[in-house]
Amino acid sequence: MGFAVADLRACLPGAFGGRPIAWGVDAASVALGCGRVTLSWAALPPRRIALLSIPRLRVRFEAQEVDAPAWQAFMRHFDLYTQRGGG
Repeated sequence: MGFAVADLRACLPGAFGGRPIAWGVDAASVALGCGRVTLSWAALPPRRIALLSIPRLRVRFEAQEVDAPAWQAFMRHFDLYTQRGGG
């Protein structure tokens, strides 16, 4: 993802739909239905295009005991919430 760690942490409350978040150093998780969704991240070298530098994170999503419809709804909201400008 094209985020710095601080940017990702700042947007997660909205991206998680306002659910209470259990924070870790490089992870965050929320309850979803009867299960749990956990995101973990690690910084990658920035993407450089000429003088432009875009921060990057490797983000891993893990769903435990989450049914398919709940997962799809969660990811749809997450994707829309974390979209950046573009056209």
